[in-house]
Amino acid sequence: MTGGTHEHEHEGEGEDDDRPAGPGERSTAPQSAYTAKQAGLGALVALVGLGVTFGIPLFILA
Repeated sequence: MTGGTHEHEHEGEGEDDDRPAGPGERSTAPQSAYTAKQAGLGALVALVGLGVTFGIPLFILA
């Protein structure tokens, strides 16, 4: 152990940063605005996925 300070370990911790993410920066879903069209498309993709996951096996077993 060197006993030195480790300034890099807690960089930015506790700082509030309300800046919107710029191009190429990471942004998480709850912080990002999305349109009704995007939500509808996501729901459609989920329904198709559920149909494939459960529909095909049920069709084969019937």
